[in-house]
Amino acid sequence: MIGLSSYAGVMESLMNSAEEQQPSSPLTNSWSKIQESSKNQKPKGVGGFVLVHAGAGYHSESKAKEYKHVCKRACQRAVDQLKAGALAVEAVAAALVELEDSPFTNAGMGSNLNLSGEIECDASIMDGKSLHFGAVGAISGIKNPVLVANRLLSEAQKGKLSAGRIPPCFLVGRGAHDWAVSHGIPPCPSEKMATKFSLSAYKRNKRKMELAEKMDTGQNQTKKRRQSSENENGSGCLDTVGAVVVDLEGNVAAAVSSGGLAMKHPGRVGQAAHYGCGCWAENACNMNPYSTAVSTSGCGEHLIRTMLARECSAAMQSEDAHQALLEAMQNKFISSPFLTSEDRVLGGVIVLRCCRCVEAQPSQNIQGILVEFLWSHTTESMCVGYMSAQDSKAKVSIPISQIIKMFCSEF
Repeated sequence: MIGLSSYAGVMESLMNSAEEQQPSSPLTNSWSKIQESSKNQKPKGVGGFVLVHAGAGYHSESKAKEYKHVCKRACQRAVDQLKAGALAVEAVAAALVELEDSPFTNAGMGSNLNLSGEIECDASIMDGKSLHFGAVGAISGIKNPVLVANRLLSEAQKGKLSAGRIPPCFLVGRGAHDWAVSHGIPPCPSEKMATKFSLSAYKRNKRKMELAEKMDTGQNQTKKRRQSSENENGSGCLDTVGAVVVDLEGNVAAAVSSGGLAMKHPGRVGQAAHYGCGCWAENACNMNPYSTAVSTSGCGEHLIRTMLARECSAAMQSEDAHQALLEAMQNKFISSPFLTSEDRVLGGVIVLRCCRCVEAQPSQNIQGILVEFLWSHTTESMCVGYMSAQDSKAKVSIPISQIIKMFCSEF
């Protein structure tokens, strides 16, 4: 079973004749409920949309309020960038910084500790306009790994290095840390990145593992270790964060950041750093009518073996986005031949797709951007937030129902 929610909206970014008021669209009642606050107010030159997630997993009621708050802040941070004229890749990085800075998310500050009691983070970002990609894996001592990934992306866009060397797009471990510091990103002691929540979780998990190892005997050893690992890395620990953005010009970008599975082996790199697995962004072109952006969350090993981000992006070129995502999650993930040995497949995605549309009217040609955004998850819940540049505040949801829903808005 998977939960799938989808939202579609029209982002009327008026390029011409912005002074004239647009006539009402022939919309259904479900559209009008959401559009009331911004239907008649469309600031000139303001456009864009952001969708964020605080992970697919289990979000306890005690922390639900904090997850919602950080998603709202992340949306607002991205929208502020869009209103200032930033491109999608800059706005998505700003959203991720806000998510990483929260002590309640498993990214940046407060990330899960590995077996050695250290924090190693993964992050990646992709620009749909240039198709450039930047990523870091198992990086320690950097407060905001997404900034390193973004810097790798921007440096690669400058072209070759001295002596014709190809600039890196993916760095790991100490090499990633040293490169970040040499490019002006300040280090942060790992002990300062751990929070009381992550430290208490580490101590609790370590005690459980020690107890399980004492109980291991003979042929049951491997089986019990596997069961212990599944318990410790259950859906409650999969709170990777991510975001997708479309800007006023229709460019898309996506990013993802994670502290990885709790009690992971040192040096382990999850899907958040892997190309096509953690995030994907691609502007429309002659072959693809839609621009798409995807960010994933879940068990990294499952997402890596299925390259879920890229698979979902490709599926979004179908006419019916809702049905396409359902089929992609079922055929490319849940029933994937690459995961047949898994008892339970854990993952979630947020997806954005958009295309330009022109509405001919007697007095003007209005060129806008049609935006559809969806999310799907196989876990118990997934915290998501979304906001357009015309909205006064973000909307946040932690869906746990398996019922398929669809809402629409015009802005």
